[in-house]
Amino acid sequence: MENNTFELQSSDFEEDRYSRLRLIPWWDQERLKNATVMVVGAGAIGNELIKNLTLLGIGKILVYDMDAIESTNLTRSVLYRAKDVGRYKAEVAAERAKEMNPDVKAKAFIANIIDDVGLGVFRRMDVVLGGLDNREARLAINQSCYKVNKPWIDGAIEVLNGFARVFIPGKGACYECTMTDTDWQLINKRKSCALLTHEEMASGKIPTTPTSSSIIAGIQVQEMLKLLHSDRDLPTLAGKGYVFNGLTHDSYVVEYQRKDDCMSHDTYEKIIEKQWSVSSISWKEILSEIRSELGEKAVISLDRDIASTAKCSCGECKELYTPVHKLKGEMLTCPKCGNQMQFDSFHVINGDEDYIDKTPADIGIPKLHIIGGKVGMETTYYEFSADEKEVFSGLEDNV
Repeated sequence: MENNTFELQSSDFEEDRYSRLRLIPWWDQERLKNATVMVVGAGAIGNELIKNLTLLGIGKILVYDMDAIESTNLTRSVLYRAKDVGRYKAEVAAERAKEMNPDVKAKAFIANIIDDVGLGVFRRMDVVLGGLDNREARLAINQSCYKVNKPWIDGAIEVLNGFARVFIPGKGACYECTMTDTDWQLINKRKSCALLTHEEMASGKIPTTPTSSSIIAGIQVQEMLKLLHSDRDLPTLAGKGYVFNGLTHDSYVVEYQRKDDCMSHDTYEKIIEKQWSVSSISWKEILSEIRSELGEKAVISLDRDIASTAKCSCGECKELYTPVHKLKGEMLTCPKCGNQMQFDSFHVINGDEDYIDKTPADIGIPKLHIIGGKVGMETTYYEFSADEKEVFSGLEDNV
């Protein structure tokens, strides 16, 4: 009798990997399968984010991190093993995600989120998740997401405490709105050290636990799920933060004030996709095409300052052609006398420059980026859409 009952129950329910998730009334697994999510930072929080996204069956996961795995990561990172020490975090995290769930496509990018990721990449995301340890990277993500009208969810932890915050363009405060004078002082101090190496910029280690990272990452992914089901009228933390005190297990939600004059609220109204690649088309060709559309007074406007040449008081001169943010001390050391050189920079191209035949890649513009064609106060935005295939190779839709 008991066997017959069990057989009846088994035949009534055909379960697959996601069947328990589908029991949630508002759940749409197909949306998760078709979603594309960026995870920035593959440390303690990033590991938990990637783990959760993978278990949920998120279709495409892009993992960005510049650092290698250290032995200290093994106490706080569920995806890493002792044999992985020395390998890049992003690569190992992406591999483990694909091992955990064959339905998931994951790709690693060893890249600096501030300089090396084109706005067109952000534009193709459904949600961006941050597991970062510095304000400058958060600010860069915030500005990129707002420019292309995409939501992002920030997470941070320290010891047993942490917080998760949701920022959606047009809905409440953004990350920059939450920044205090102290935050800006720390960012400016970091920027003043732009000529230091990445290793020299590391300013102490933040004490954390795997428990706090799992709590905060869980909140972040839970908020992401609600954003992916935005038509279900589920409440979100848009413009708010969830604060967790692990010592007392108190938690509360804080609402941030939106600053109307915040510089991060700039959103690109119209983006034209061009079959340009940053590595094959020259600035001369780009400017010619833009002027054919906007008129002969159009100039090219960049969203970053590019260091062009460096000059020394001894008369020595050399080309740089790299984003100012990526300058290192040795790059500005005079090879002739050893003194520090001064550099020139630009963010507008008007056609008479001696580098007009260079490609965008030659001066540090990342793949799939977006530039402006400006006439007076009006700007039209153009995307290097021919780079999409290369950036997203390996992330093709599941069959």
